[in-house]
Amino acid sequence: MDFDYVVIGAGVAGLRASIELAKSGTVLVIAKDSLRESSSEYAQGGIAVALSDEDEVALHEQDTLYAGDGLCNREAVHALVEEGPAAIQELIDWGAEFDKHGQKLAFTREGAHSRNRILHSHGDSTGREIARTLYFKAASLTNVRFESYSAVSDLITAADGAVTGAALFDERTRSFDRVYSKAVLLATGGLGRVYKETTNPDVATGDGVAMAWRAGATITNLEFVQFHPTALHVEGAPRFLLSEALRGEGAVLRNKHGEAFMARYHELKDLAPRDVVSRSIVEEMRRTDAPHVFLDLTARGANFIRQRFPRIYETCKAYGVDISLQAAPVHPAAHYAMGGVQTDLDGRTNIAGLFAAGEVACTGVHGANRLASNSLLEALVFGARAAREMRSTAGSSAGAGSVAPTMIPDISESDLRQLTWEFCGISRSRAGLLQFLDVLDGVSLSPMLEPTLAALELRNIYEVAHLIAQAALWREESRGAHFRVDFPDKRAEFLLESNLVRDLITPLV
Repeated sequence: MDFDYVVIGAGVAGLRASIELAKSGTVLVIAKDSLRESSSEYAQGGIAVALSDEDEVALHEQDTLYAGDGLCNREAVHALVEEGPAAIQELIDWGAEFDKHGQKLAFTREGAHSRNRILHSHGDSTGREIARTLYFKAASLTNVRFESYSAVSDLITAADGAVTGAALFDERTRSFDRVYSKAVLLATGGLGRVYKETTNPDVATGDGVAMAWRAGATITNLEFVQFHPTALHVEGAPRFLLSEALRGEGAVLRNKHGEAFMARYHELKDLAPRDVVSRSIVEEMRRTDAPHVFLDLTARGANFIRQRFPRIYETCKAYGVDISLQAAPVHPAAHYAMGGVQTDLDGRTNIAGLFAAGEVACTGVHGANRLASNSLLEALVFGARAAREMRSTAGSSAGAGSVAPTMIPDISESDLRQLTWEFCGISRSRAGLLQFLDVLDGVSLSPMLEPTLAALELRNIYEVAHLIAQAALWREESRGAHFRVDFPDKRAEFLLESNLVRDLITPLV
């Protein structure tokens, strides 16, 4: 197959890019699962944008930089907040429906935001509404084709290292195919399934980071994994995200004795930054010898809860928790990767023909800790920017190239995810990281004899876990979402990105 452009991933970043790319040629959008199974679909909290009368772009910029804890790329942040309002208006023009008070857009506030600037759709289904809007817009374009239930096993690289396409695996037929293009965009989303506890969907196995790494791309800031403090913790239930917007609307964290405990850990109490709340919950669980804590919104009343959070309410109820009547059991879970494939502000990687946008990419816009509800905006803004750059610089398709042999680690996925949670989770240490790396380095690798999607995902999880551990070992400080118990303070000498270049980590000065 030959297309002008290949987009790997059908979330917000990939869909927004495909709309832009269709102006200049044929586009193939590849989804590993159904077109509706992406992290974008699960984004509840909303999308942050400086559009309200009381807000300013400069304030949004300031809040984002503060949350990033010294590591934000200021140019990337400025691009995000400056281009955000137009990106939202474009969505509205394409049919996106955001919640309103009367005729005006309704804005709410979340932790670390200085103004009410969070837009929602249908209460707690913002990501789903944005993805729906973009899909229908992209599907209306004759140049865009969708390929679902096709996993990209690897990028195809030419003799000079340039990316010329992608190798596709069809789980239903157990067969491989190749697609060639002028340029490839990675928009594969997150890597939360590397961890035992995660809010991410099953498809988020770090595929984009792993395949980019194998192709020779630079990986940046992968030690910064954001752990969401409040995932539903019910036996047999998925770790469904209970949005930070719940705490923004007055939900209180309580321990097993019913005590509100966050005042013990931070002056902002329940609205402290996510990394602080996650560590506080873990410490409170340890202090009270409990498997989880509780999130209590019952004071707001049943009518408010059902209207403001309909999806959360119905999902919790399906698993036996009526949040209008009782506090929900919650536990931190891996949620969002601030690091990823290093790109410039236009999605370019260090490899010709390869671009990246959205969560898989690292422009530096989030620094060491993402400001709540900036992720959907990032996907919109940088998905469009990457596509514009691809249109203006893409060469001709080489129609040839090679793929590295597929080597599968001899370790179970459940064991690997448990180890990653234990040693690369909310708190890390040199001893633990070295132990983890020793285990990973001792795992034997064998050629894949019978191709399966599970085997391909296991390889990616293994490689990404290794990269996270290397980056976390290098960063001997605690900053943002990265916490080292042996280096609990920030250190000025680590006001640097951690760059992984093949088997070498080199700080970017």
